[in-house]
Formats: sequence, C-alpha cells, structure tokens
Amino acid sequence: MSDIASRVKAIIVDKLGVDETEVTTEASFTNDLGADSLDTVELIMEFEKEFNIAIPDDQAENIGTVAMPSLI
Repeated sequence: MSDIASRVKAIIVDKLGVDETEVTTEASFTNDLGADSLDTVELIMEFEKEFNIAIPDDQAENIGTVAMPSLI
C-alpha cells in the first residue's frame, strides 16, 4: 500500500471509527462504512488538511469510495 493510501486509510479509520479491515478500496463511505453527509464533509476537510490541498466542491461531491481520495 502506498504512503498516500495508508494515510487516507488512517484518516478514515480515525474519523469514522471503523475497523481497519473494513476500509477497502471498493468501500463506499455511506453504504459500507456508515458515514453520513456530515462525516463525508469532515473526511474531505481532513484530506485537504493532511495533504495540503484544496478539493473543489464539485469534485468533493463525487468522492464516494475509499479509492477516490487516493487518486488526489
């Protein structure tokens, strides 16, 4: 697993309180990991902070799976 993917996974585990084994590249934040819309916004904000980037709102709306932030 790449460093970026590991960091993304760690953020998801921390923010959503899920088990690390549940965080797979195919996992949906809402359907598989139980995130609601506020959780998703908080994840996006944490990704921006961790990687020192800005994710435009139109792109943030399309981030729905664990694999998507790893593409950043």
